[in-house]
Parts: sequence; C-alpha cells; structure tokens
Amino acid sequence: MKLLLTLGLALVTAFSAYAEKPLDLNAFAQQYYKTMTATQAPNAGAKELEAYLALLTDDIGNQHIPYQPDDSRIPDGKKQMRKGMSFYLGAHTLFESTLLNTFVFNDTGFAIRYKSYAKGIHPQSKQPIEYTSTMMEVIEVENGKVAMIRKYHK
Repeated sequence: MKLLLTLGLALVTAFSAYAEKPLDLNAFAQQYYKTMTATQAPNAGAKELEAYLALLTDDIGNQHIPYQPDDSRIPDGKKQMRKGMSFYLGAHTLFESTLLNTFVFNDTGFAIRYKSYAKGIHPQSKQPIEYTSTMMEVIEVENGKVAMIRKYHK
C-alpha cells in the first residue's frame, strides 16, 4: 500500500512539473504582431493566413472601429475572418510596418500600437491604393488564444 501511495505521489509530482505554464503575453504579443503583419506582405498566401488564424479562437470577435461597430463573438468568427482576409491577400505591392508600443494587461490581454505604410491595387475596384496608418489593437486572450480584436485608428 505504501508503494502504491508513493508511486501515486511521484506521478502527481512529475505531471505537476510539466503542467502548462502561464502564457507569456509579452512574447505572445510579439508573435501576434509578426504573424498578423505577415498576412499583409505582397507575397502573403494561405500559409501566412493560416498561421495567423491559428492564434485565434473559432468564435473570434473582430471590431474595426468605426467600420465595424458590432463587437459580437460568433461561432464561425474565424471562418468569416478567413473569407474576408483571403479576398485581400496579395493586394499590396509594398507593405512596411513598425511596432511602436506593446502594453500587457495582467494575464487577459495586450495592446499593440503600430504604424504601417502600404501600396497596392484594390482587389475589387482595381484602383491603386496607398495609405499610412497608425493603429492600436486591443486584444483579449482566453485559454492561450486571441478571443477579441478591437482595432482603432489614430
């Protein structure tokens, strides 16, 4: 009986040592920014898009203020983001982005502020586009995945 108890305690201790460590939101924010901006590159394709979407929950909420005032999370949020982002893949002929700030909020979220410059051809109108923008994304995290994205323009 003592042997069984000792073995049980040893197993619990062993598994506790390998228990999931808390998510390092600073590192996750850097990964998120790098992966998200890769989807905007001129040569971006399905590989870059799927790497970005892998960071998101299936029911991701996405609010781009003032264009998308609804901040609802919906069961097929990731599927809808895939469809919307696929339409714009490869639209840029030039894309540059600089991460300006990262803010971490305890273990529930982070914000990134970045400046981007892009040129390209709009996939629907076929008209040239060129813009510079400073954005802040406020990200809520649940179970190691992005659950809500709120984008704000300067």
